[in-house]
Amino acid sequence: MPLTYWLETYGCQMNFAESNAIELDFAKAGIIPAAAPEEADIAVLNTCSVRQTAENRIWGRLGFYQHMKNERKITVILTGCMAERLADDIKKRAPAVDYVVGTNEKQHLLEIIQNHPEVHEEYDFMTSYKGKHPSKSLLPIMNGCNNFCAYCIVPYVRGPEVSRNPDEIIAEIDELQRMDVKEITLLGQNVNSYSYELSGKIVTFPDLLKRITASVSEQVWIRFLSPHPKDFSQELISLIGAESNLCSHVHLPVQSGSNTVLQAMKRGYTRESYLNLVSSLRAADSAITFSTDILVGFPGETEKDFEATIDLVDRVGYLDAYMYYFNPREGTEAMQMDGHLADEIKLMRLQKLIDFQRAKSLKIKQSRIGRTERVLCENYSRKDPEKLLGRTEHDEIVLIDDANLTTGSFVDVTISGLTGTTYKGETLCPGKPS
Repeated sequence: MPLTYWLETYGCQMNFAESNAIELDFAKAGIIPAAAPEEADIAVLNTCSVRQTAENRIWGRLGFYQHMKNERKITVILTGCMAERLADDIKKRAPAVDYVVGTNEKQHLLEIIQNHPEVHEEYDFMTSYKGKHPSKSLLPIMNGCNNFCAYCIVPYVRGPEVSRNPDEIIAEIDELQRMDVKEITLLGQNVNSYSYELSGKIVTFPDLLKRITASVSEQVWIRFLSPHPKDFSQELISLIGAESNLCSHVHLPVQSGSNTVLQAMKRGYTRESYLNLVSSLRAADSAITFSTDILVGFPGETEKDFEATIDLVDRVGYLDAYMYYFNPREGTEAMQMDGHLADEIKLMRLQKLIDFQRAKSLKIKQSRIGRTERVLCENYSRKDPEKLLGRTEHDEIVLIDDANLTTGSFVDVTISGLTGTTYKGETLCPGKPS
């Protein structure tokens, strides 16, 4: 009987991409997925450490596996950022865990399972990160972060920035095109700081994008996550406006609208430079839309600082935002700062921000009804299998009532309505992909 595995993935898109690569490695070795954790020979938990709530969830899952181990044999592997951050603590507190595998070792789980592990000091990229979705793929191009923002654990658990060989990136993209993948998302903790020396020349992120857009067909969308506002060059801005393969949507994390807070966070830009960047991107591409990350309740944040964030949200007009309150992480500079706010203040401000952003986003989305958009059909609706769910290049979800279309096809639709955050789309030529 072949070995079976159960894989749980938590956290960022990079973790999901790396889990895809792990599954591909397992498949090559004849290790097959189990239908449930109770049926697996091996359980792998690919963990996140960005917020305490993520770690609390993993501790709960380890209790589940400890109970399982009391009843039968199962190998439990904990990998990812929590494993990197809390390796010694996990070994003491979680006897259910057989292997604690840090971020640089994650790509070598097969070696560990086959009992011939090697020590890997640096992060290694894998050959392929293709997941199960037939028409979409995540593609890591760099790992780690050199910024050390005061609140962020990522540089400590992911390590310094390492960029992937551009030839390997193009080779994987070529393979994805042969598999008829239509949307590729380039990944990195600080994706636009990509830098790789090849044949004596530094390949920058704009250089890489030029190579990618020259190698893909017109029927392929390219996205990238997550860029840092301080690392947007004019060359990159111009490319976004000029290259039709690059989606007209940028996730642009702002974190705060207050210069005082941004400086304390060590973000490396000001409110004014951020707003100027938004204006420059809109000048390059009049159709561009934005989403963002916003952190409220940072140590020392005043009501005036918070209102500056609300004002910036109003000025930019984000389609979507990931909003959260400050969660102190051991080992970060912010953990030791004075001026930590009470939880009730942080929660009150967060709710006010959520309410404001949702109302603002709703107005923007409603104003977009009536336009024509190209949509990539992704999945059939669970509620109605006769309808397809797709996304625009602006990352908007659209429900299409056309049973003759297939997943993986592009179709031009008229946006005819909005229910919650999902648009309704009417095909211009029913039954025919664009």
